[in-house]
Amino acid sequence: MSENAISANNSYSAFIPEIWSQQLNKLLEKECVMLQCVNRNYEGEIANQGDTVKIITPAKVKVSTLGSSNITYDELEPESQDLIIDQKKFFAFKINDIAQVQSNTDIMLAHLANARKAIEEVQDAYLLAMHSNVEQANTVGTDEVPIVLDKTTIYEQFVKLALCLKNSDAMTSGLRPWVVINPIIESYLLQSSEFITAYNVADTTLREGAIGRIAGMDVLVSTNLTDVDGKYYVLAGTNDAITFASQLAKIESLRDKDSFSDLVRGLYLYGAKTVQPKALAKLIVKTAA
Repeated sequence: MSENAISANNSYSAFIPEIWSQQLNKLLEKECVMLQCVNRNYEGEIANQGDTVKIITPAKVKVSTLGSSNITYDELEPESQDLIIDQKKFFAFKINDIAQVQSNTDIMLAHLANARKAIEEVQDAYLLAMHSNVEQANTVGTDEVPIVLDKTTIYEQFVKLALCLKNSDAMTSGLRPWVVINPIIESYLLQSSEFITAYNVADTTLREGAIGRIAGMDVLVSTNLTDVDGKYYVLAGTNDAITFASQLAKIESLRDKDSFSDLVRGLYLYGAKTVQPKALAKLIVKTAA
């Protein structure tokens, strides 16, 4: 490849917003941990910050015994909830002309990857914070007395976590439950003989990005599961629990009038709703010293 061709490849003068947008959306689809754990049934219905999407949850149907009396009909009242796109993030950076010329890599793709990573971090943290919507009956451990987790206790506690989901009828046929941990908890899990690694899972239903399975739950690892006052809130559930919608609303480039540089900026909108709290469970833990 000629020097001129390399410069053209690396130059922001060849910037096409639509292509950047498509590539960044593909990166976000593939990499984000928590996007493996939510449903995105209403994603196509948003365009702007503040958009509200109506989510209709079907009502339960009661089964009665047929006797000599006439059949009576229950009037079903589906539950309506609002998904509000209330999260607004942006990225904006400047690349000077000298950096463009001296770079020997595709800097557009490199910066797309960095933008993806930054969005993933805030997105994962936002969705992991949905642990606050978990019902008390589906909580193992307390803020006052968190479970002390180590390699000898981890399997027992994850079984309790899975049992919460089973008792709330969340683990129905066809719904593979998940649990999100961080690298510290992963280190305990890898020392547990009950943990089934991804290499040993016999079927093909293990979700993308999962490292294996424990207590019937696919295990995913996120570095964005951080401690809160020395405690970790390990979130588990099924994809029915949380509805998520996002939109890369705008991405554009412009010339900086005050320097020999190109400016790139992007606007990312998203929102989530816990539509089925019973399909979530959490484990409140602290790690062994």
